[in-house]
Amino acid sequence: METDWNSDQEETILKDLATKKVIQLKSFYKHLFVYAIAMVLFLLKEYTNLPLQFFPIRYLNWVIVIIWSAVVVGSAIDLFASYKIFGQEWEERKLRSILEKKYKKQKWE
Repeated sequence: METDWNSDQEETILKDLATKKVIQLKSFYKHLFVYAIAMVLFLLKEYTNLPLQFFPIRYLNWVIVIIWSAVVVGSAIDLFASYKIFGQEWEERKLRSILEKKYKKQKWE
């Protein structure tokens, strides 16, 4: 009976982790979409004679573009490459430790 409860608990934790991952992906893709639009407007402002001097575009300059690009690249590395850096074994160990901590909190004393 206890193994069923543990497997159910593991399953709910895995679902929670998957939900968090999907939310992170959704947020990253929204950020990437806004970044792409801003880059197009910035390049049009810098290299054409279009009158793009209205409020938010007026303040786009090279410093902001470089910082924003670094943030987007950092987010992509965190989201996509961290799995390759840490590997599946690390992720499984981390998941086991989280499950053990959660199980220890729920013990009857």
